[in-house]
Amino acid sequence: MNMEKNKVLIDLGALSRNLEQVRRLVGRRTRIMGVVKSDAYGHGLVPVSKSLEAQGIDRLGVAWLSEALRLRQEGIGVPITLLGGIGTPEEAAQAVRLGLTPVLYDLSAAQMLASECAEQGRKVEVQIKVDTGMGRLGVSPTNLGSFLHDLGRLEGLVVKGITSHLSCADRPEDPYTAGQIRCFEDVMGSHAPRQAPFAENSLANSAGVMGFPEAHMEVVRPGIMLYGGLPAPGFRAPVPLEPVMHFRGVVLQVRDLPAGACVSYGRTYRAAGPRKIAVLSAGYGDGLPRRMSNRGYVLINGRRAPIIGTICMNLTVCDITEAGPAMPGDEAVFLGRSGNEIITPDQLARWAETISYEILCSIGLRHHRTYVS
Repeated sequence: MNMEKNKVLIDLGALSRNLEQVRRLVGRRTRIMGVVKSDAYGHGLVPVSKSLEAQGIDRLGVAWLSEALRLRQEGIGVPITLLGGIGTPEEAAQAVRLGLTPVLYDLSAAQMLASECAEQGRKVEVQIKVDTGMGRLGVSPTNLGSFLHDLGRLEGLVVKGITSHLSCADRPEDPYTAGQIRCFEDVMGSHAPRQAPFAENSLANSAGVMGFPEAHMEVVRPGIMLYGGLPAPGFRAPVPLEPVMHFRGVVLQVRDLPAGACVSYGRTYRAAGPRKIAVLSAGYGDGLPRRMSNRGYVLINGRRAPIIGTICMNLTVCDITEAGPAMPGDEAVFLGRSGNEIITPDQLARWAETISYEILCSIGLRHHRTYVS
């Protein structure tokens, strides 16, 4: 018998509808790489990937080989890009054997792949990572020519495209993104083969998909928007997105609080008058950010109830004076919909002064997930 008081529900129907919104923005000619790294942002690597594959996703993007291995073991056959590349001969061997597409930013990795291609009698498709301004992984644009020249001397490597990453696209007013796009276009103009141009160049993340059509190129890489989140709190999405993750707990106790009484650690909340409170079954140990103490809300009876006092490891207290009658066992919604009200990942992120990516990973990776469609 399942005695868990907290439940995470993953709505695969919402995931499918969010993918359709990506298609609306980029058109049918632009291919889509669904980013499923970090256990699909806490939503479950395998169920999410199977759902995306069933919906006709063109490619999946993972961070590490271990994620790709699991997908192949589960029978997922869609092309997979290793966004973090490979770092050892053993990883190179697996990438070649499984037909994966590693991202290259280091010549030694290319040499390991070429060696394995010779050993296995196969070719491997690769992407070249260029740093257009993220300041993270990548080949400098000034060094790309010599990098491609060195790759050309290696047997078995098939360069499918050039990729880069936008650092500030979640701030559409920032001119830095336009500079990154120009840099990427200059790189393509200078180094793409004229006889057979690269077919899978990729620049746009979720923020690029929604805010910069000129960054779409041949392949886009939506991540957070597939899961109904925004690249940053306050970002204005041009299409409606639905939260895919729902996090629900229960009311453990309902109490009357007299005026002047304090709540939780540190006495950070003192009742200005008589209040009715509910003690709920989740806290920061369950993925709720402690930073939401005295700032966030939960949904009780389809109404917003403010969180009061410091969030505890496994308990949270809320004020239900205005939320109507409640009793132990009633549902408390921390993320998702109750009646006509909804709490989105980005609202949680705003209250916690973080981003929806962290919220979803924090909640999703801590709980057994139930999948609905």
